[in-house]
Amino acid sequence: MVSTSSSLQLLLLSLTLFSLIFSVFAQTCTTYNFSNTKVFTSCSDLPVLNSFLHWNYNLRTHIVDVAYRQPGLISSSGRWISWAINPTSDGMIGAQSLVAFTGSDGSMRAYTSPITAYRTKLELGNLSFPVSDVSAVLENNEMIIFASIQLLSNSSEINHLWQEGPLKGDIPGIHATSGPNMESKATLDFLSGKAVTVGGNSKQKNKNVHGVLSAISWGILMPLGIIIARYLKVCKSAGPAWFYLHVSCQVSAYIVGVAGWATGLTLGNNSSGIQYNAHRNIGIALFCLGTLQAFALLLRPKPNHKYRFYWNIYHQGTGYIVIILSIINIFKGFDILDPEKKWKQTYTGVLASLGGIAIALEALTWIIVTRRKKASMNNTSV
Repeated sequence: MVSTSSSLQLLLLSLTLFSLIFSVFAQTCTTYNFSNTKVFTSCSDLPVLNSFLHWNYNLRTHIVDVAYRQPGLISSSGRWISWAINPTSDGMIGAQSLVAFTGSDGSMRAYTSPITAYRTKLELGNLSFPVSDVSAVLENNEMIIFASIQLLSNSSEINHLWQEGPLKGDIPGIHATSGPNMESKATLDFLSGKAVTVGGNSKQKNKNVHGVLSAISWGILMPLGIIIARYLKVCKSAGPAWFYLHVSCQVSAYIVGVAGWATGLTLGNNSSGIQYNAHRNIGIALFCLGTLQAFALLLRPKPNHKYRFYWNIYHQGTGYIVIILSIINIFKGFDILDPEKKWKQTYTGVLASLGGIAIALEALTWIIVTRRKKASMNNTSV
C-alpha cells in the first residue's frame, strides 16, 4: 500500500501541476513569447473575439509600440483582422485602424486605414496621427499586427476597437453585425493597463429602441395619418370621424416620435461623422416641424374663416415635407444602425404597401369627385 506521506506528496504535486496548467490558460497574454524576440511590458486579454493586445508605452514621448494578436487564423482562412484607435469617439466612424491579412499571392499585408463611413472596405490611407513600423506576421496559427504609434494627446487613455471579417479576393468584406463583433470596443489606459469595456448590449439596445420608435412614428403613423385625412374625408358617410382618426394618428406619431428623438439625442452625444451629423440634423428639423404642426392644430381656423385657405396650404405643405424628410432619415438610420437586411426590407415593404394604398385611393377619389361634379352640373342645368 502507498504510505500516507507518499499520498500527500502525490496530491501536492498534482495540485502544483494543475495550478501551473491553469495559470497558462488563464493568463494567455502574460505567458506569450514572440518569436521575433520582441518583448512587451504590458498586455490585455481583450473581452471578445479571442484577441490580445501587447504594448510598451513611453511616458516621456507618448509613443506606444503595440502588437495585436488574434489566434485561430491560418493563411488559407480568407480572413482579415484590424485594431484601431478612435481619437474622437468610441464608435467606428473616425477610427484610425491597422489592418492585416494574407493576400491571394500568399504574402502578408499590413497597412493603415482611416474609417470615414460604415460598410468600409478598409482602403489604404494615412491616419490622423503618426504611425511607423507597421507590419504583420502569421505564426502559430494566429495573425499579429505590429506598429509604433505617436499619441497626439498627453493622455495615455484611448478608445480602441478590434475587429475581424471575411476577405473577398484581396478586399476586406463587411464584418458580422451582431454578437461579439458589435461589442469589440473598450477604453484602455496604456499607463495603468486598466481596460473597461464600453461596447455591448446596452448601447445597441438604445439604438434599436431609437430605430423602432422612429420608424413607427415618423415612418408609418405619420404617412397613415395623411392618407386618412386626404381620402376618408371624401366619403360623406365617414362624417367627422376622419378628422378624429387623423388627429389621433398624428398625435400618437408625434408622442412616439419625440421619445425616439430624445433617445437619438442621447446616442448622438457619443457619436460623430458625416452620416451621424446629417441624420441628427434632419431629426432636429423633423422635431421642429412636427411641433409646429401640433401648434397649428390649436390655431386651426373655422372652415369659413378667411385665413382657412392659407392655413390649409401651410398645414398640408408642412405635412408632406415631414413625410419626405422622415423617409429619407429612416433610411439614413438603417445605414448607420446596419441591422439585418430583413428589417430594412420589412420597412420598405410597409412603405410600398402604404404607397400602393395611396395610389389606389387617389384614383378612387378622383372618380368620386368627378362624378359629384357631373351630378352637380346636371342638377344646376335642370
